[in-house]
Amino acid sequence: MRDLSDRTEGMSNDLLSWYDKHARKMPWRVPPLDRLAGHEPDPYRVWLSEVMLQQTTVAAVIEYFQRFTARWPSVVDLANAEDADVMAEWAGLGYYARARNLLKCARVVAQDLGGAFPDSYAELLKLPGIGPYTAAAIASIAFDRAETVLDGNVERVMARLHDIHDPLPGSKELLRGHAATLTPSTRPGDYAQAVMDLGATICTPKSPACGICPWREPCAARIAGTAAELPKKTPKKPKPTRQGMVYLARSPSGAWLLERRPDKGLLGGMLGWPGSDWGETPTPAPPFEAEWQDIGGEVRHTFTHFHLILRVLHAELPEDHAPEDNQELLPRHAFRPGDLPTVMRKAFDLWRGQ
Repeated sequence: MRDLSDRTEGMSNDLLSWYDKHARKMPWRVPPLDRLAGHEPDPYRVWLSEVMLQQTTVAAVIEYFQRFTARWPSVVDLANAEDADVMAEWAGLGYYARARNLLKCARVVAQDLGGAFPDSYAELLKLPGIGPYTAAAIASIAFDRAETVLDGNVERVMARLHDIHDPLPGSKELLRGHAATLTPSTRPGDYAQAVMDLGATICTPKSPACGICPWREPCAARIAGTAAELPKKTPKKPKPTRQGMVYLARSPSGAWLLERRPDKGLLGGMLGWPGSDWGETPTPAPPFEAEWQDIGGEVRHTFTHFHLILRVLHAELPEDHAPEDNQELLPRHAFRPGDLPTVMRKAFDLWRGQ
């Protein structure tokens, strides 16, 4: 491992110079030259983007971010939104606890903090849905605080820069220490985005472009020829597979029977099809007595901790059917498949394609 402690200021300046020329364009980002000219980031947009980007790619987030900010331009607008509207706009982005915490956080900021996000790591960390990474990112990017931002891209850059072969997640604190050493007091917000951009565009997981990297010369893994194999990770346990059933019921007039899931748990608070439990041998749970027909085929979906295989069954819904408390009858004109979580939309697509 090389000692770069006497070179950190020069390395940070080199990276900022690279970022000034090559910064990725994103709808939530203030370009570096604009920021140098005095244009400050909107903390609401920084916060919203960071929550959306948790465990999700930039490419997947951009469209959602643009829809959210067009519909709810400020944190107060979002705080006043209906829960169901926000959950519907979030549909397909996954990890739905983020959407529930998004609303909780917006309401705390709007109602308790006068609509202004706190500007320190410690105070941001107190808000719903904001963990150590997100608090550091918001403090740094929105308020130019010299906080250490450590996402997957930064971990990879630090592991290669110092040729660290200890596997993640055990080496996370070691990598955080190296990242902290390089974080400058001048332009820390731009620096945080620069090092993340470096990992996303140059120091990529496969085939890193070492020849054009601004940190090419001091990079220990490039010198050792080990960059492509870093960072190392502790092998994950295989994901189990669970089974389940969902029930699609439509009335002759085109109304669909949907069920709102409990707030806690997978797909919490989302509308979806009534269904069974998910397990090795799920128990059938049709929402009403009928001649349920298995439409054939199956829905496959992967969550963080398991794979899911769903059978899809269909029956005609009686016009006089009275939905239960956790169910809704959506008429044809109000039903939008895009408002469903991805796994539920897959079930609808399977039915539609039969």
